[in-house]
Amino acid sequence: MKNLVICSLVLLFFSCSEKKNLSPSETAKVVAESFYHGDEATLKKFTTSEGYANLSSIQAMFTEDKDSEANFKVVDEVIDGEVAWVKYSTAYDPKPGVFKLVQKDGQWKVTHNGPRDKGPF
Repeated sequence: MKNLVICSLVLLFFSCSEKKNLSPSETAKVVAESFYHGDEATLKKFTTSEGYANLSSIQAMFTEDKDSEANFKVVDEVIDGEVAWVKYSTAYDPKPGVFKLVQKDGQWKVTHNGPRDKGPF
């Protein structure tokens, strides 16, 4: 009986620790908040290497207080296969921003939005 309880607890622990795949909008929110709050570890986790290099190079100019409220809102979202575009607004910038996301290993990640990338917005 004791082994059954222990096995059940271990199984419960593993099932609760399962990695949740975020939607493009949820990923964009995590990236925007980590960008403005200076959380480089989270920023790196939810971006491609190109996206991280691009965002981290300008991050110091836009860092806000960690306790400030971002008021992240999705203005529009378009998903086309393994590429998504999220237009968003935050309390930190009066002009809406746009993230280009790609799906890598089943997870959405913000990537570099090049000048030739014509998104749907």
